[in-house]
Amino acid sequence: MSTHRAEAYWERGTAPFVDGRYSRRHQLRFANTVTVVASASPFVVPAAFCEADAVDPEAAFVGSLTSCHMLWFLSLAAGAGFVVDDYRDSASGVLAPNETGALAITTVILSPHVRFTATAAPDPAAYQQLHDEAHAQCFIARSVRSHIQLEPTFELTPLPSSA
Repeated sequence: MSTHRAEAYWERGTAPFVDGRYSRRHQLRFANTVTVVASASPFVVPAAFCEADAVDPEAAFVGSLTSCHMLWFLSLAAGAGFVVDDYRDSASGVLAPNETGALAITTVILSPHVRFTATAAPDPAAYQQLHDEAHAQCFIARSVRSHIQLEPTFELTPLPSSA
């Protein structure tokens, strides 16, 4: 068992508060070293009270899912002897009413695209199995009720031509 911590810090400054006209900009600090500017999403709170260039909680949630999945995938691929050259994912999350009508991230779509070295790559079935196993092992995915959809693609790095 392990404990993972994040700190949140927000300060009102001189803005009014009880009328709801205050900035949602705040800081999230991880592992006492990395600080991220965060804010509410302009889809949830009027944009005037949000920080446009900040990470919102919904995006951070999607980010934690794609990061966890990727880390498991890389570990499993390496263990199977496959060589990953790069991995990228344009993950998305849908904020919508859930079964009780409350807003929730109801679906997360992970769309990883992986490029392998041509001489050390899985076949399509093994590739899908790696993603299925990464999903099953991901601590974050096992911790949420949202539907998580996997839409992986891959490519091979061409071998250098013989001269």
